[in-house]
Amino acid sequence: MNLSRLIPAGLALAAAVALHAKIVTKPVAYEHAGTKLEGYLAYDDASASADKKSPGVLVVPEWWGLTAYAKSRAEQLAHLGYVAFAADMYGAGVTTADAKKANELAAQFYGKPLMAERAQAGLDQLLASGLVQADKVAAIGYCFGGSTVQALAYSGAPLAGIVSFHGGLIPVPAEAAARTKAKILVCHGAIDGFVSSEALAAFTKAMNDGKFDYQFISYAGAVHAFTNPGADELGKLNHIPVAYNAAADQRSWGHMKQFFKEVFGESK
Repeated sequence: MNLSRLIPAGLALAAAVALHAKIVTKPVAYEHAGTKLEGYLAYDDASASADKKSPGVLVVPEWWGLTAYAKSRAEQLAHLGYVAFAADMYGAGVTTADAKKANELAAQFYGKPLMAERAQAGLDQLLASGLVQADKVAAIGYCFGGSTVQALAYSGAPLAGIVSFHGGLIPVPAEAAARTKAKILVCHGAIDGFVSSEALAAFTKAMNDGKFDYQFISYAGAVHAFTNPGADELGKLNHIPVAYNAAADQRSWGHMKQFFKEVFGESK
């Protein structure tokens, strides 16, 4: 057998596959509790298909709604080989750059079952794509979305793990330890003025008392919304202490990737 002929042929095949591979994105209309929603599905057609399923990741946006930022994160996940679905929490096309309006939109969820239920509706859409390994699903969220994925995990949703990026630390229900299946990674800005020392202490105590499998990582110099490159402009517009931090963004994304390798049992 002439190996010298097989090697170029193999390289040509690999190149052809690489050229064929592309990131597919599409809007997905769905409904929950009478609210018409529109999420955003993203995947690499070379790594995910009806015959070749991949791990899935639900993405829950900041309190601004399902903006281009959350969609870009779904696309980044698709480039990593995951099937990503950016959920709509407010309603099709409902976004804002006004903090007062965002606060009003997000307030309807905090402390209520609706937060986990609306996120579950997004998770159901991810699973219904037919592209996902049902036993390898995680959820990530930003700010309000970080709080939301915590609530989703505490509800007992079938998640391997969750990642909260600069999310508010919501109270942990007393019964959550018994039903939470997900491992937890919290990526926190060390000087995030939106998270009080009391909330941080209560979260840590609940995690330890409930023997949750969790990691809590603080990033020096990072304030709220540290992963969003548009945070500085939003902060100036609304006079709120949010800002992008490139180092914290890069480090937290790397920690997420490492976390996914663990919870999905990936060797690469």
